[in-house]
Amino acid sequence: MSRILVLSTVLATATALPAQELERPGGARVVRAYFDDPLVAARAVMSLEALESEYEKGYIVLRAADEDIEAARQAGLRVVEADDYLEVTRRSERPVVLPRGTIAGFPCYRTVEETYASARAIVSRHPTLATWYPVGRSWRRTRDASEGYRLMVLRLTNSGTSGEKPALLITAALHAREYATAELALRFAEYLVDSYETDADARWLLDHQEVHLLLQANPDGRKRAEEGLLWRKNHNTHHCPADYPGVDLNRNFAFSWHHPGGSSDNDCSQTFRGPGPASEPETRAVANYMRRLFPGAQRPAESGPAQPGTSGLYLDIHSHGRLVLWPWLHRYEGAPNATALQTLGRKLAFFNEYLPIQGIGFYPATGTTLDHSYGELGVASILYELGTTFFQGCDDFERSILDGNLESLLYAFKVARTPYLTPAGPDVRELSLSGRASTTGVAAGSSVRLSATFDDTRYQNSNGAESSQAIAAGEYTIGIPPWKTRAVASGISATDGSFDSSSESATATIDTSGLEAGRHTVFVRAKDADGNWGAISAIFLVVQAADDPGSGEDVDCAADGKTVCLHDGRYEVRVTWLAGNGATGDATVASPATRDAGLFWFFDPDNWEILVKVLDGCALNDHVWVYGASTTDLGYVIRVTDTATGVEREYRNEPGMPASAITDATAFPDGCRPP
Repeated sequence: MSRILVLSTVLATATALPAQELERPGGARVVRAYFDDPLVAARAVMSLEALESEYEKGYIVLRAADEDIEAARQAGLRVVEADDYLEVTRRSERPVVLPRGTIAGFPCYRTVEETYASARAIVSRHPTLATWYPVGRSWRRTRDASEGYRLMVLRLTNSGTSGEKPALLITAALHAREYATAELALRFAEYLVDSYETDADARWLLDHQEVHLLLQANPDGRKRAEEGLLWRKNHNTHHCPADYPGVDLNRNFAFSWHHPGGSSDNDCSQTFRGPGPASEPETRAVANYMRRLFPGAQRPAESGPAQPGTSGLYLDIHSHGRLVLWPWLHRYEGAPNATALQTLGRKLAFFNEYLPIQGIGFYPATGTTLDHSYGELGVASILYELGTTFFQGCDDFERSILDGNLESLLYAFKVARTPYLTPAGPDVRELSLSGRASTTGVAAGSSVRLSATFDDTRYQNSNGAESSQAIAAGEYTIGIPPWKTRAVASGISATDGSFDSSSESATATIDTSGLEAGRHTVFVRAKDADGNWGAISAIFLVVQAADDPGSGEDVDCAADGKTVCLHDGRYEVRVTWLAGNGATGDATVASPATRDAGLFWFFDPDNWEILVKVLDGCALNDHVWVYGASTTDLGYVIRVTDTATGVEREYRNEPGMPASAITDATAFPDGCRPP
């Protein structure tokens, strides 16, 4: 899946909240901190209270006390006052129309109540895929059953499938003011259940694994933040009741709770750790749920690395800073599984293009979710910092945050079975089956061509470089995923005859003889030269019944904006472009095709890059020929499919290479025979 379709009805343009006074507890003031090194800026965002992290501006905005400002200066940041910050960033306009159940001024973000209602709606629409149940109570609810909230988990998995199911646990909105986090987690849940019938990856993941989403981990605090307050903590009014009540839940977990530095014992501080480890009901609910969900992963704290095959993955979603973080946060030394965690972090950051880095900044952060889940249970743990500010505008959320992070979450779900191992292996991309094999289907007994690209290079290397290896092998299984003992694996070969580089085009021919009529899942994975198997990608294979009228003459190509149909629909032509940075997309048909030729464009409809001709050469050499010409040095893959036989021919140009002419006079020998 190259881009995830956003399945939500609460899309709108955002305006900011009404202007209000920005609280500055403890004498803190708002400053701009200019930087030369982005890594220093990222560490400042991790350690200090950053209000804005648009690194492209060359500065970050901090709300900082004198000691924090001094720490920033010692780290090399140039600090200047920013008294105009509120005036230039907070507007007074309210939206003309506010979608029901959304935050005032931010119509893309659902309130706590609407988040809960949306989760219940998922269960109502998909009762075999979703359950919604309480796991604890917020602080206010522990004081009065008529106030506060239950902490609720949305669990997604196919209840009709059995067996061991690795778990992905996601918590969001632990810090109340971070608007984008709960919405991202909810959109991910909606995508998975709404795509279950149409997307092979969503289907196998929910059939064989499970995801648990604590969408609102701090609902009491979130309600204060929905008022427009930059509220971080929970709402425990026993601490600093007249000013900034509450406990920082991400400093309250038992593991490393009182490690030197990294939190405050001042109950008015934004990082107040609480009166004791796991003192808050929200913290206890999360920690207890972790222990129930990952019982087999437990190990003595800091006793050595978790076993490489340890199953389960934990993600804590925060904002902001555009960062992907891994343990430790409470100490500068690397965690026992530091190498594998770094590989996982760099892989997840490939999709959202965030900075991958160990989660310690100027100061340690103690009592955090990440160090607790990893330190107590040995569970691979990652923290996302989304976007550039706490109250992220809806335009930015929809345009810059959503798609890349949904793809990152999907990859995380794929590797939850073995997160310390699988991210080191190659990805499978551009997975396709010839003809209509993945849509309306092929007749039983037909041969279907499987095509894919195996890629061992997809890491975010903005902070060090992850090593890549040559592809060594590929395989597919049908119906049964490859980790099961009953799976029968078939090999996939390099298109050019040899696996010898870190990114390879690969093909296989699937014989559908013996497959029952219906839809089958084809699981595909690749291995690199170091022996690392990468994440699975899947595609549907549809086999038609013998008496299905669709398996007879009605196998013609279906023309659309991405597909050219030649020779009265017998030959289907599609083109995919490939950029050097890994970006890809479908070419668009330039104009109506002739009987034997079609044109395509990539970015500009007035600039036709690809010409493909399928010519009748039967009288000369008993073949149907494929000729092609191009005016680009962009990479591309041309696929020409004989819809009558399912045979596919593929022609490639690598990114950065001037495209050469295609002259394949032996393309389709069966094309000279009637379908």
